[in-house]
Amino acid sequence: MNLSDDQKVAIATRTLALLNQQADAVRAELTVLRQDLARVHRELSGVPSAQLLEANEQLVLAALRAQSIADSARHRLGELTRAGLGAALPALSASGEMARAEYHTRVADLREANEQLLVAALSSQEIEADAERAHSKQIKFLAMAAHELRNPLLPLRLAAQMMTRAHSDDQLLLKLQATINGQVSHMARLIGDLLDGSRISTGKFRIERSKVDLSGVLELAIQTGQPAMDVRRHRFRRIGASGPLYVHADAVRLVQVFSNLLENAAKYTPEDGVITLKSLVLSETVEISITDNGIGITPQALPHIFDLFVQDEHAAAHNQGGLGIGLAVVRELVEAHGGTVVASSAGRDLGSKFTVTLRLAL
Repeated sequence: MNLSDDQKVAIATRTLALLNQQADAVRAELTVLRQDLARVHRELSGVPSAQLLEANEQLVLAALRAQSIADSARHRLGELTRAGLGAALPALSASGEMARAEYHTRVADLREANEQLLVAALSSQEIEADAERAHSKQIKFLAMAAHELRNPLLPLRLAAQMMTRAHSDDQLLLKLQATINGQVSHMARLIGDLLDGSRISTGKFRIERSKVDLSGVLELAIQTGQPAMDVRRHRFRRIGASGPLYVHADAVRLVQVFSNLLENAAKYTPEDGVITLKSLVLSETVEISITDNGIGITPQALPHIFDLFVQDEHAAAHNQGGLGIGLAVVRELVEAHGGTVVASSAGRDLGSKFTVTLRLAL
């Protein structure tokens, strides 16, 4: 059917008006999207991940609606062009091109913001999961700390009551005094562990370095850990360099490191077991390893053995007590000296080995 010029102009005018309406709808939709994105960015911090994902879904749906409108406009424009009306519709083409250009620009912005929103949602989920795990761990630790601090109270109370009735029995008094001293020392260690755990959490561990002889440090650590080994009749062996080994370190803190490792070995090694301390001098470093033939470390627990407030269930079943702080303190102190500490074990009931590496003072 042949159309007159007036009819073509009339059709073009109506089509142009329709496309302008559709372009306006696209602009309005994109304006809403920009407002939504701005609102999401303002409220992004502290928003639960479920809400972030819901906002992301709404933005995607809005983008699809805008795309549907724009596709409809482009389809109509293509039909008119194929019908031979392109030359009569310069304003129509210009309007369509502007709508398409703005659409693609805004959709690119939306895609980038949408990716950021998804990353934020996933991060929020991970943070929520970490917070739940930390809260659960905190509750478990507080219960364990209360239990451990309460345990020495009953022996102390009984000893105090019996002392009032044993004025003339020197042997009983000495025994009760030893009980009180032992339990008070145990509580002091627990409180010290709690303080060290707090220092780890807040990053307030301080060391005062000077040039010290590591051999002397090890002697003091052995003296500190010897009673725990004697109680279970452990055979202790010391192998390796016995002369001066100078390092830049805090002597008191290094004694704490190695006495903790020796007491840990004694705690998880059965009676009549063997504990070995070995020194190995390398070119610029010294390795101190403490090995036992005790209950070992399970493969599941090994990656977390130095984590704060973590105890291996296998280990806890063999020795009640402790707050899961000692090994975390060891790692913190060793790393504060610029060294490393590594744990290894062949598995359950196959013993364990802890190796501390420190740089020598050359």
